[in-house]
Amino acid sequence: MTNAGLEPARSDSDTRPEPAGERGARRRQRGGWRIPAALIALSLVPSLAGAHRLGELATGVPVTAENARFFAMPAPVVAHIVAAVLYCVLGAFQFAPAFRRRRPAWHRVAGRILVAAGLVVAVSGMWMAVAYDLPPIDGAVVEVTRLIVGTVMIVALVLAVLLIRRRDIAGHRAWMIRAYALGQGAGTQVFTHLPWTLAIGTPGVGARAFLMAAGWVINILVAEWIIRGRPVRRRRRARR
Repeated sequence: MTNAGLEPARSDSDTRPEPAGERGARRRQRGGWRIPAALIALSLVPSLAGAHRLGELATGVPVTAENARFFAMPAPVVAHIVAAVLYCVLGAFQFAPAFRRRRPAWHRVAGRILVAAGLVVAVSGMWMAVAYDLPPIDGAVVEVTRLIVGTVMIVALVLAVLLIRRRDIAGHRAWMIRAYALGQGAGTQVFTHLPWTLAIGTPGVGARAFLMAAGWVINILVAEWIIRGRPVRRRRRARR
């Protein structure tokens, strides 16, 4: 008996090439993870720095002028770091449309966690800006900017919650994106500081304020491009 007699008969569907539409959908699904991966990568350096700070607090390293404020009042910085890492990493998955559509219940639960974590990030950041002694490199402009960013982030999250209760999905999405962009400010600030540091050296108080603000401004501009740009692209596709 030959092996051919043991092989199951092949149907037409076994040899039929995959339709172009299905191939395109599969490519889009794979490509849909690029943005979440990029956002997680963006938060990597601040997350590692935060983990290092938590390690210092947990192991009781020598107190210096640079870290004395954290040892004197550790609760705000611990809450800020834990909530920020959760907010940035979990929030990145909300930028995977296919994943959200397949798991709507997960999207709702994650959204509630993100709102809570985002509020902790904003409030703890504002608390530290006011209660902690300013390090020498941070001036009053950086402190005021942090207070403004924290306030706007709280407002954005509250508006997002109110709008989803009214079933305004587009408005909810827009304000959640804005709040997430502000929460990712530390990641972008790595890239605003790095070229300056490599080319010129450690920034002074004025340059530090500019580079810090630039990180948040860049993120907000990208957020507005995402919010306002995609509907335009959808209309263009509809006309073709």
